[in-house]
Amino acid sequence: MSTQSEAARTARRRGVRPPTWRSGQAGHARRLLRMRPFLAAGLVATCGLAGAACGQAGGQAGGGTTPPAASAASPSRDPETAKALLRIAAALNNDYQENKDTAVYSRWDARSQAIISRATYVQRHHQCPNTPHVKVDTWGVAHGPAGAWLVHYSIGGQQFTDWWYYVHGRFVFDLPKSNPSAVALYKDAPAQYVKAIGCGNGG
Repeated sequence: MSTQSEAARTARRRGVRPPTWRSGQAGHARRLLRMRPFLAAGLVATCGLAGAACGQAGGQAGGGTTPPAASAASPSRDPETAKALLRIAAALNNDYQENKDTAVYSRWDARSQAIISRATYVQRHHQCPNTPHVKVDTWGVAHGPAGAWLVHYSIGGQQFTDWWYYVHGRFVFDLPKSNPSAVALYKDAPAQYVKAIGCGNGG
């Protein structure tokens, strides 16, 4: 297995390789979005892994923008707090790294699920699984613009930020905002997808 292929399965997020893969920069090919501070006064609610309490969410920041639609399935209602989102996002990140793909997909918003079906998502990740047991730390939650919630985390020491929204009583993950390159990648033919990710079971 090549170094690039191993890196592809270890640190890729949501099955995505950023555009830097095509330029051959394997050492940085697993970046999604660099952490963005969004530290405007009154808009930050940060949670630490050490167990610091998280404040309850206020109103939506920068109102006027409609958040993405929730997924069709709506299980139990999530508390609209930073502490609850930290727990939910940590579970999703761990599930993703451990290849629990159905659980991950169920937390996507409707716009993200429209990009790729559940069955196709699971099939592609079965072809190109992550390397499990890589250290994942989900350590911070902050309010973002227009009602967004930003989740800060790291995989194998590299830091990332995901975008979430609270819609109809659930926190849902926004794939296009968290990793825009995923949209194009998931529309690739299966063989192109496998080649881009760098795993070995094409076809």
